[in-house]
Amino acid sequence: MSPRLTARFWVDAYLARLRLYDIPAFVTAHGDDTAGAVLVKLATLDGQARAFTRSFDLMTGARHWAELTSGAERDVDEAIAKQRSFDPDLWVIEVEDRQGRHLLDQDGLA
Repeated sequence: MSPRLTARFWVDAYLARLRLYDIPAFVTAHGDDTAGAVLVKLATLDGQARAFTRSFDLMTGARHWAELTSGAERDVDEAIAKQRSFDPDLWVIEVEDRQGRHLLDQDGLA
């Protein structure tokens, strides 16, 4: 089993990778530095958005990003607020990209 990265380390690395592609991203909720879960919101700047959360496959042990919700940005924001009410340690990163790029499908980000 590989050691888990702290949430803060992962967030900092993810933001750095997005900067390499000139994709704006912001931490909109700072969770627990060590063990906080991370939620990524992708706003396509047309009133639509998607939210992704890290998922764990119990059969294989693999981690991957799964879509939590999508639709009108206001609705996605409400879903994120609900998640934060359950988990105050949750990090929320907002990515803004008209092309819909989030880079979560790249190697090393699961």
